[in-house]
Formats: sequence, C-alpha cells, structure tokens
Amino acid sequence: MGTDTVRAGSADEAAERRREQRGWYFYDWACSVYSTSVLTVFLGPYLTSVAKNAADADGYVHPLGIPVRAGSFFAYSVSLSVIVAVLVMPLVGAAADRGGRKKPLLAAAAYTGAAATTGMFFLGGDRYLLGGVLLVVANAAQSVGTMLYNSYLPQIAPPEERDAVSSKGWAFGYAAGALVLVANLVLYMGHASFGLSESAAVRICLASAGLWWGAFTLIPLRRLRDRRSATEEPREPTAPGFRQLAATVRDMRRHPLTLAFLLAYLIYNDGIQTVISQASVYGSEELGLGQSTLIAAVLLVQVLAVAGALALGRIARTHGAKRTILGSLVAWAVILAAGFFLPAGAPVWFFVLASGIGLVLGGSQALSRSLFSHLVPPGKEAEYFSAYEMSDRGMSWLGPLLFGITYQLTGSYRDAIISLVAFFVIGFALLARVPVRQAIGDAGNPVPERI
Repeated sequence: MGTDTVRAGSADEAAERRREQRGWYFYDWACSVYSTSVLTVFLGPYLTSVAKNAADADGYVHPLGIPVRAGSFFAYSVSLSVIVAVLVMPLVGAAADRGGRKKPLLAAAAYTGAAATTGMFFLGGDRYLLGGVLLVVANAAQSVGTMLYNSYLPQIAPPEERDAVSSKGWAFGYAAGALVLVANLVLYMGHASFGLSESAAVRICLASAGLWWGAFTLIPLRRLRDRRSATEEPREPTAPGFRQLAATVRDMRRHPLTLAFLLAYLIYNDGIQTVISQASVYGSEELGLGQSTLIAAVLLVQVLAVAGALALGRIARTHGAKRTILGSLVAWAVILAAGFFLPAGAPVWFFVLASGIGLVLGGSQALSRSLFSHLVPPGKEAEYFSAYEMSDRGMSWLGPLLFGITYQLTGSYRDAIISLVAFFVIGFALLARVPVRQAIGDAGNPVPERI
C-alpha cells in the first residue's frame, strides 16, 4: 500500500510537471512573435522610413540635439535598448531570487513589452522619437521577460528532461513566428484589397504582435508556480541586482574555463543577434527589396531554423558540440561575406542567403545552450543561466553599434554587414581555445563520451 501511494504521488508530481512545462512553452510562443515580426521584419525598415521623413536636408535627425543619420537611428535604438536591459536585468533577477515570486515580475515585463509593441500602431508621419522610445521599452522588457522565463527551466525539468523541454520551447517559438508571419504576409501583400494603405498594414502587423504577446502570456501565468527561495538571507535594499551579479562573477572566477566559454559566446552571439535585427534593413535599404520579399525570407529562416537545429544536433552526436558550433561560426562568416556581394533587386539570391542563415541559426544557439549546461557546477544552474542570459544580452549592443557607426561613416550597408564578420572570427578563436572536457571536469560534472 505504501509503495502504491509513493507511485501515485510520483505520477501526480510528473503530471503537474508536464502541465507546468506545457505552460512554459507558451511564453516562447507568445513573445517570439515580437522578435520575428517586429524586430526582424517590420520595425527596422518602417522606423527607418519614419526617421527619413523627419530628417533634414542632409539626411540627419536630431534626437536630444544629437545629429544621427536617419539610416542609423534604428540600429542605435536597438543598442540603447540592450544597454537598458543590462541595467535592469540584475535588479529584477535579484528581486525574483530574493522573494521567490517570479510570476508577478514576468507578468510586469511581458505586459510592459506587449503594451509598448501594441502602441507602435500609432507610429506614422515623422514620429521617429516615439518609435525609438517604444522600441527601447519593448526590447528591454522582452529581454527581462526572457531572463525570467529561462530561469524557470531548472525548476520545471529535471536534468534528464531539460534538453527535450528546452528544445520544445525553441520549437514553439519558431512555430509561432512562422504562423504569424504567414498572416502578416497575407495582410501586407493584400493591403489594398483590405482597404488599407501600406503604412496602415505595417502598423497593424506591429500592433498585432503586442496583442499576441499579451494574450498568450496568460497561459504560462496560469500554469507556472512560484517557489520560495531555499535560502532566506537578509539583503541590503540598495543595488541588490549589481551585488548579486558581482557575487556570481566572483564565483565564476573559480571556474575560469566556464567564464572563457561565456566570453566566446557573448561575442559570436552578438554577431548572430545583429544579423537577425539588421538583415531586413540591409535587404530593404541596400538591396532594394520589398517588404513582402523580406517577410517571405524571414518565414523561410523560421522554418529552416527548426530543421537546422535538428541537423546540427545530429552532427554534434558524431563530431561533438564544440566542433559543430565552430563549424557553424565558419558558416556564419561565409554567409556574411556572400551577403556583401549580393546583387541589388535580386530576391532569389536573398532567399539563398536566408536559407543559409536559417540552417545555422537554430543549431548554433541550441548547441551553445546545451554545451553551456555541461559547464555549470551542480546546484548553480539558475544562477549561472542568469549569467548566461546576461552574456546573451550584455554585449548585444556592440553589433548594432558597429553596424550603425560603419554605415554612418561610409554610407554603405554593404560595409556595415561585412563588419560583423569580426564577431564570428573572434568568437571562433576564443571558443577554439576552450578545453571543454577539462572545463566540464572542473565544474564537477561527468564528461560525456562525445562533446
């Protein structure tokens, strides 16, 4: 009888865990539409056109009296949003760890971002400053929400389930991005038949991403559970986030090889994130491609990213995660070099470029997270994955900044896109120097046969 009770309890616990996991997947389903439809496809070209409407005769806008080339305004806004996120994330992370109440903070971040995104419906004419402010708020909120979302993973999935649960979250996000992009493509291409101007169609697509984000966030908020912190240490009320971040960094210094991997990751991931956010601007401004072509290309990326993640995962089984990631970084550099030579007004070649990006995008990100999981000391999962998210966002402002500065100095988006090769070259060199087997052993984890 006692054994039956234990089994029943275990079954109930497993069922509750599955329920939480299904709810967790839906936050990726909710917020990934912002990354795909807003940041990657619509907002870059549209905000650039709004800034150009407000520009002076020399092509400059003057936010806060600072002369900025209109074509660089979007890239600079993305950089500023990342800086804001990096300042806010440790504060929110400390509050979440201290109180054990992540859900209210996740709700606040999600609905702040959703409201700012929905407000993009009101962009028009020469309201470039409004667009910049909404972008900074939405992008920073999305970063904070993602940090909190990721921190649930060690709580809702035991180690043997974590890879599968994490992969399903990625799949949900890519699926949502593809689904909404199809609807966006129908609306944008057929805007005249719906009685809409092109600008109105774009603004509806932007706002709908915010509504989608807010609506589907209700599911994880209903299913995820808050858990009290295991330790109730008293903390000072002033700047707790930065003290926690400093404590994490001090602890990571005892694992320098883990820190070395994070350094490599934050550099090459900065290149990845910049390509994602600036590719549509390059396609529209330098190559002269229409919005429908850009949407179709990003949809292609979304679909192929799932296949690419699965394919690179299989390659990693044979050649190891580190070698596979290094190979993907070579592929990224080759893709950017090819992008430099793309002829203007040739959508077929842009689709070929998008196919290459899709095939390496999902795999390089998924394998990086998987490899890092082996380098985390036991019992430090949440803390170290918080630092991982900080690394994800912490230098993601450098890529857009370099892209924007290069364009401002040269007036060429081709020069701006080729400048990003540096991130993949440096990231490759740093990752190649990390002895991952030794790093895993130093972290106190068993070393897999193939890594």
